[in-house]
Amino acid sequence: MAKTFVGARLRQLRTERGMSQAALAQTLEISASYLNQIEHDVRPLTVPVLLRITEVFGVDTTFFSSQDDTRLIAELREVALDQEMGIDADPQELAEMVSAHPSLAKAVVNMHRRYRNTTAQLAAATEDRYSDGSGSGSITMPHEEVRDYFYQRQNYLHELDTAAEDLTARMRFHRGDVAGEIAKRLQLVHDVQIVQRIDLGEGVLHRFDPDARVLEISPHLSGGQKVFKFAAELAYLECGDLIDKLVDEGNFTSESSRSLAKLGLANYFAAATVLPYGQFHDVAEDFRYDIERLSAFFSQSYETICHRLSTLQRPKLRGVPFSFVRVDRAGNMSKRQSATGFHFSSSGGTCPLWNVYESFAYPGKIMTQIAQMPDGRSYLWIARTVERRATRYGQPGKTFAIGLGCELRHAHRTVYADGLNLDSSAAATPIGSGCRVCERMNCPQRAFPPLGKELDINEHRSSVSPYLIAES
Repeated sequence: MAKTFVGARLRQLRTERGMSQAALAQTLEISASYLNQIEHDVRPLTVPVLLRITEVFGVDTTFFSSQDDTRLIAELREVALDQEMGIDADPQELAEMVSAHPSLAKAVVNMHRRYRNTTAQLAAATEDRYSDGSGSGSITMPHEEVRDYFYQRQNYLHELDTAAEDLTARMRFHRGDVAGEIAKRLQLVHDVQIVQRIDLGEGVLHRFDPDARVLEISPHLSGGQKVFKFAAELAYLECGDLIDKLVDEGNFTSESSRSLAKLGLANYFAAATVLPYGQFHDVAEDFRYDIERLSAFFSQSYETICHRLSTLQRPKLRGVPFSFVRVDRAGNMSKRQSATGFHFSSSGGTCPLWNVYESFAYPGKIMTQIAQMPDGRSYLWIARTVERRATRYGQPGKTFAIGLGCELRHAHRTVYADGLNLDSSAAATPIGSGCRVCERMNCPQRAFPPLGKELDINEHRSSVSPYLIAES
């Protein structure tokens, strides 16, 4: 094991758990002076101490690996590229800052995000973009806050996941049909009346009245979708206090963020109920993460299976760490979760060379791609379109592309690696997080220069990019 200095991360873990150096040293069976030297990067971490730390704190050994800094470094670089910030730092300096002071790096990224959103809100207020004319409200902050909440927890919430799994186990003890038992539990235990209604309104598929305790559900939903909606409502009734506690721990800045977080946690509980962790992990490993096969086995949609696969990060029973994304034809990213270091740019746009967009040309077909980011790290991406059909004549349907990606070092565990040359760098497609933050100046698909870069026409006279001139 190479010398590994982890002072900042270990100190972060200790302070988060409210432990003193003396208490942690006693738990790890080392001297307080030795622990103090580790925390101040005077002495490196040894394997025996590392293993004891992972047992005490319930974290994976990769928590102390610099590989897990990928996204934070990319976000900090995005901040540095913003000309208005006036930060002059090279990538090595940023990487060193993240390694030595991860909490400070996160604070800088969060401050920049709030600055950017505040600027956007002020611009919107000035232009009177809001329908009520008040010029107030948030743009993207609630979604970003909730996304960061899940990302900081590696897209896995242990208390909520185990609570859902325990509930599923209790229902299975009495009856084998979990789908039927969820509906019965709503009716018998929580006195909820389930009513099918076809006239819920445009785009409304379910509605719950907590006072009358009536859950109205659309008949247009499939069997699996209905079970998922039932389980989501069950989350509020069974684990309302736990959801409130988790939201409080998130320290969200607005009521909109809190409401969105509650919805996200309820949906997480629903997925963990219909796809309980232990069983789903074992079957996924046995099927080598074959999404369509898992979808048929569990009678759940392709998208639901992909979303659940991105949450398999329980300590000592981890699945492949996946990033999950859902986009439309226009490139709008409506869902994104990550248990990896893959960085989704917040400066606008993604990469047109990414196979997630190519999948729209081949509806329903699974596309695979080995993609390499500018930092040299390679990923296996699986992409496929999903369609939500119209419920009546004349109504437009919905088509999305679902992307699921993992680092190439995990690819061999999936069925999608079969037939691919995982060892050849030539097989990888060079992609980026988006033109605004991508460093690949010679990319044929570049739409505009990266932030902070001015193109010297005289220097690049022979290869002026297509975003400056019209091609013949």
